[in-house]
Amino acid sequence: MDPLTHALSGALLARAAAASNSSQCSGLAGSSRLPLRWQVATGFAAAAFPDLDFALRLLDTLTYLNWHQGPTHSLIMLPLWAWLLAYLFSRFFRGCYTWREFYLPACLGLTIHIAGDLITSYGLMLFAPLSTERYALPLAFVIDPWLSLIIIAGLSASWFYPDKRAAAITALIGLTGYVLFLWTLHTQATSIAKHHAKTLPHARISVLPQPLSPFHWKVIIREGESYHIALVDLRKNDNHRSNLPNKWPLSKMAAAYRPVSENNWQIYQQFGENPVQHAATRNAWLHPAFKPFREFSKYPALDRIDHSDNRLCYWFYDMRFKFPELPPSFLFGICRHDNASDWQMLRHRGLFYID
Repeated sequence: MDPLTHALSGALLARAAAASNSSQCSGLAGSSRLPLRWQVATGFAAAAFPDLDFALRLLDTLTYLNWHQGPTHSLIMLPLWAWLLAYLFSRFFRGCYTWREFYLPACLGLTIHIAGDLITSYGLMLFAPLSTERYALPLAFVIDPWLSLIIIAGLSASWFYPDKRAAAITALIGLTGYVLFLWTLHTQATSIAKHHAKTLPHARISVLPQPLSPFHWKVIIREGESYHIALVDLRKNDNHRSNLPNKWPLSKMAAAYRPVSENNWQIYQQFGENPVQHAATRNAWLHPAFKPFREFSKYPALDRIDHSDNRLCYWFYDMRFKFPELPPSFLFGICRHDNASDWQMLRHRGLFYID
């Protein structure tokens, strides 16, 4: 989920949990309840906090990719992060309020951030530092305008009715209903994948939410070194499609997602379409220098093989981050300049800054 939506969701949950209160600090620690505006602000800041792991990007892109949504998104670490934030907020107010006054809204902000990322496809280390295994229930794309609008509507209504929690609570109920709706779509996409995988004896299925519409899904079925992939629009027919000319990038992207009835499956090979090159490509993929990318990539695929200026490069990407009409994000290569030199991992700068 995008950082702003995260922060706003923390503010919404803190508002829903807070009783109306306009008391002011009297100068004695713990002498008054934390005012409503500071409870909401604490929820806002706490919900933004976990994405501070973006600072790892300053060290190295793959360090960031392998540890993003790690310890700062851990349920085990949540009480510690909440205490740290509550202590810092209490220090900011120079003793007017104890850290205990900030602790609950900080916990709520962190909790809803974790819940928001759990329903995207990246995966969270929920039990770090005890385990680095990632968990995900991929229901929503990382940028979902409907989720954001529900949160903004709830906060806007709360602004006009500051003495009532009903608007924030109603928005949270709306969010829950929308997530349940996404779950039904996820179930439909999974059924499509299972039906196609009946003839594939060792298939592993994933269905991933896609941009532009909650009805857009990428279905990935992995069988050995092969991928069966379909870009699916779960709406029943083609009548909803935009009349915008296909020269518009977003229109062209949306058009790639087809109704289920079209059976729009494509087969990709992890090590490329040329069987003669598979052995060399596989050896390059398994080289120790490429280990950081192997740890990150869940659905790796060869993008291309480059021969230029006495340099040989095998470029790979992860199919989770390949979208229609866009170059793949997080494109990494294993390269060497001549037969005698060592292999090195290189990053190909992509369309977006994070690439």
